[in-house]
Amino acid sequence: MSALGKRRRSARRLRGLTLLELIVAVTVLAFVTLLLYGAFSGMKHTRDGLTRMQDRYREGRTALSRIVRDLESAYISQQLPINQSLAVLKTAFIAKQSTPADRIDFNTFTNVRRDRNSHVSDQLEVSYFSEESLETSGTVDLVRRSSQKLDLYPDKGGRIDVIATDIDLFDLAFLDATTSQWVDTWDTTSATGQQNRMPLQVRVTLVINGGRRSAAGRMRQNLRFETTVPIQIINPLTFAIQGGPT
Repeated sequence: MSALGKRRRSARRLRGLTLLELIVAVTVLAFVTLLLYGAFSGMKHTRDGLTRMQDRYREGRTALSRIVRDLESAYISQQLPINQSLAVLKTAFIAKQSTPADRIDFNTFTNVRRDRNSHVSDQLEVSYFSEESLETSGTVDLVRRSSQKLDLYPDKGGRIDVIATDIDLFDLAFLDATTSQWVDTWDTTSATGQQNRMPLQVRVTLVINGGRRSAAGRMRQNLRFETTVPIQIINPLTFAIQGGPT
């Protein structure tokens, strides 16, 4: 081979990749990168979904546990002064149907005294009901009202805390001892209700949205929690009835 031919071959080797080869290489690299991104994005989406689901399960179980604890220690009392105009508190167990969440107002022995010098007992006014979410438009939260100061209004006062966000259902049913039937409402203060009578059991159903709501059709993925709570104090408290001026 002549010296001129050798110089041309060396020049071709020095030129490197042609434009076509460079385009093919870039295309292959972009395709591989796209595949890797899709794989990692899918893994992240799955991980985020599982984490969100676990958080919602934890939230639902915690809320149900709080409800069960309050209901187990629910009570009503007939301890009134002889002159009932001097009464300063009223106990009740009142439940009403509503959508998407029923409402229940009652007294319970679940108050925890945080300060040993505080002048409070273990008695508590408690309510459970729903409110429009302040953080997420179009959703409803389950809230708990609690008041350490018992008064004549067992459904008012105290503080309100959100215990379950984005709920779809909070349903209550009550086992009536006189009929052995489940009923949807209860009222220990009304002569036409269950005056001075507590239910034997309370069936609690809580349904919360398990993850993000899909924009397409607002599809929902629900988590359902259900339990039956036995009422420990069936009869009204009548000991240490207060006396007073007539």
